[in-house]
Amino acid sequence: MIRPVRFETNLQTADSNRFQGNTDATPEEQNAAAIAEFDGLVAALRDKGVEVFVFEDTVEPHTPDAVFPNNWVSFHASGEVVLYPMEALNRQTERRMDIIDDLATDLGFQISEVIDLSAHEQDERHLEGTGSMVLDRVNRIAYACLSSRTQLDPLGDFAQRMEYDVVAFDAVDRNGVPIYHTNVMMNIGEELAVICAEAIPRSEQREAVLQRLRETGHEVLLLSYDQLDAFAGNMLELRCADGGRVVAMSRQAFDALDGTQREALARNGEIVVVPIDTIEASAGGSVRCMLAEIHLPKDNKSEE
Repeated sequence: MIRPVRFETNLQTADSNRFQGNTDATPEEQNAAAIAEFDGLVAALRDKGVEVFVFEDTVEPHTPDAVFPNNWVSFHASGEVVLYPMEALNRQTERRMDIIDDLATDLGFQISEVIDLSAHEQDERHLEGTGSMVLDRVNRIAYACLSSRTQLDPLGDFAQRMEYDVVAFDAVDRNGVPIYHTNVMMNIGEELAVICAEAIPRSEQREAVLQRLRETGHEVLLLSYDQLDAFAGNMLELRCADGGRVVAMSRQAFDALDGTQREALARNGEIVVVPIDTIEASAGGSVRCMLAEIHLPKDNKSEE
């Protein structure tokens, strides 16, 4: 997780992210509130036994969205680290090799290779990590809704290098605008998949996605557009130090769910709920976006 330093609404991402910019707060007010919300999420996860590594953002270059590291990097049980092509210029500068070096030298994670896909930026082709893709790591399937931030060429490059199958589809908000990141509308855990299926307008694509999820043994929990707008799709299942599972999500997302949906989540893992209203309103991302989950092997042990 990256602790914010100069957090604020990012004007360079506003055109493609209809979830952001819903605030009248000054940049200073946004940053102060985001730091408090960030620290609250870190504390809540650690309290449940989740190991969290916090790195500080830098004052320069100015990276207003650095709190969302899952877009520029992913970590894999093979020891591979993947760097991704970002759409906004000020998001491209979020990529930090010093963090990757610290994971290896100071924290003991084993890195076998760094796969850098950022060259796609030269052709204005983008794939923003596990925001653009929701990975079923067990079955090696990358689900991706296509947008200006999630394009087929880098998606195919990732799939070939990492040996993933791709399930690509179109998804739009209630106004017909492409959804900028797949992880806003769906999440895949060990046993439970959460998805706003009605956001997939083409019936054949919608059924193909749902069928693939069920074929891989997942219970499917459907979300509505109202729940999508409240970031209910932007959750992440994590593993605690004792082997138990938790599901991390924002207070707004949790409050949008009905009782049956909450019960389904609770059967899947203990729910960790934290209010991050400023981060959601200003930057248009939620809890899952703030978490770059580490699957790298450590001490000769590999976790997927």
